[in-house]
Amino acid sequence: MNIPYEKNQKERVPFETYKARYREADPKLLSEVSGVPYDGEKGLFTVTLMNKRYTISHPDFETVCLDEDGSYAPLLDNLETKILLVRYLLEGKRVPSQGNFYAYADMPWGNHYNQVFQGRCVKRLAFSFGFSLEKFCRVMEKLGGEKISVGDAGYEFAFLDDLKLQFMIWEGDEEFPPSAQILFSDNFSSAFCGEDMAAVGDISIGTLKTLARDL
Repeated sequence: MNIPYEKNQKERVPFETYKARYREADPKLLSEVSGVPYDGEKGLFTVTLMNKRYTISHPDFETVCLDEDGSYAPLLDNLETKILLVRYLLEGKRVPSQGNFYAYADMPWGNHYNQVFQGRCVKRLAFSFGFSLEKFCRVMEKLGGEKISVGDAGYEFAFLDDLKLQFMIWEGDEEFPPSAQILFSDNFSSAFCGEDMAAVGDISIGTLKTLARDL
């Protein structure tokens, strides 16, 4: 397959590779392992990503947002999100959560990549909203987040179906910078590898920032 050079070539090539694997895969088997519902008559998977419902066609991986209300729908046009979802369907395994949450460092690979995750996601969350907690709260409530009593502002929300995140922020001031923490529900490590979980942080924070522009 000849793929022309693009600015996002680094992501485009693996996406086309994963799409080829997806095209050849048995959708019923993908559904059974990942837990993502599949309608064989329509050829559609159905997922809920950050409070929006989508269909994903098989074998073409065409995405449609069922709740399009004019707000940001990352699975429609964000390549990183598309790659994450096709990898989840191909390689993720759904297991029930036991109700526990863990930091990235607590995951099996966490010690190797935690420093990168802290800069790429945790500090980004802190400095994106650590001086505007009111806006953070409004965005989280728009996403269906539930308040938790941790930090100056903390929320639990569903990232993808029953895979949940907790975002907590401690407000910054003239003397101290803001800080944050990100926790993952205990079934994340079966669904995603370390790099994908960092992408989860990227996508979540990017979605929050995009939605915040309209508030």
